[in-house]
Amino acid sequence: MVDLINGTADTLLSSYDFVISSLNPVAGKFVNLFVIVVLIFIYSVSVWKLHKIISKKNIFEMNLDDGTYFGKGNFKSALLYFLEYLIILPFFVFACFAVFAIFLIIFIGSLDISLILIISAATFTSIRMAAYYNDQLSRELAKLLPLNLLAASILFQNNFFSVERIITQFKNIPQATGDIFSYLAFIIMIEVTMRFFDFIFSIFGIEEENEEVETDIGES
Repeated sequence: MVDLINGTADTLLSSYDFVISSLNPVAGKFVNLFVIVVLIFIYSVSVWKLHKIISKKNIFEMNLDDGTYFGKGNFKSALLYFLEYLIILPFFVFACFAVFAIFLIIFIGSLDISLILIISAATFTSIRMAAYYNDQLSRELAKLLPLNLLAASILFQNNFFSVERIITQFKNIPQATGDIFSYLAFIIMIEVTMRFFDFIFSIFGIEEENEEVETDIGES
């Protein structure tokens, strides 16, 4: 896997250098800028598409608040719920977290890989925790935190607009595979904990009481 990624990165880098060397300096700058713009566009679209999903408390649109999933004759529904949140959700979280971490490795590769993974895990976990408190807050975090990280990379990284640096950063991705599963386990642990307390609160109607208080305040 490491050899494949390194070989791919070397091939891309040599191909890019060949294309740039065959162009005049002005055209080469335009090509370099175009590649950077495309990467920023892909990152921005990914954030826009995913933020509405990862900011939801119930990602799979199944809700236990009314208690119907654990009522008589609803064993299959309850089983489906736990299968989705104990099996499917970890894979989904891993995919989103891995994509986000890879983007950060590419964009802010001047930082140590372990620090980039910590930033990724902290950002993703804070969004998921906020989803259990307030959907609007989590949506804002899911949009603003990744985009602000991109803005900080553009402003404070001197060689951000170097395509050669970005291609070279692909070689650092295998270094993250060792720690990424540790951070994934942390995210899943937080998710399961928040889900457990959310279920307990829903049994005692704590969540509904909070919503009524917020409504009363808004009306007054």
